Amino acid sequence: MSADAHHLSGHGQDTHDPHAHSEGGHGTVKGYVTGFVLSVILTVIPFWLVMGNVLDNSLVTTLVILALGGVQMVVHVVYFLHMSTKSEGGWTFMALIFTITLVAIMLSGSVWVMYHLNHNMMPMDAHDVMNNAR
Repeated sequence: MSADAHHLSGHGQDTHDPHAHSEGGHGTVKGYVTGFVLSVILTVIPFWLVMGNVLDNSLVTTLVILALGGVQMVVHVVYFLHMSTKSEGGWTFMALIFTITLVAIMLSGSVWVMYHLNHNMMPMDAHDVMNNAR
């Protein structure tokens, strides 16, 4: 067998491609360090906002913290779970989008139902009770 045929058949050769995992498998040390640093920064900023009472309005502080939490979830998905449109033919990314859509529908629907139940089922105040008793 010639050297070229022997190389192509893979017999006796290490056929492991060091770049095979870069597309959808394991990450690199640089990727993990980048994800870790971003995660630490995205954790320290909300802590600083609350502990330092940086923003006067609590609603704005809450919205900033929620936005930074969303960004941190994306960092975790990309750098630690290695989900992208290229991994496993895009199926893991589609499953993630489907899950996020379902969770958003369930949460918004639950809040909507609870709001309307609270609004429509409020007990009468003392004035209304007195007027209805006559």
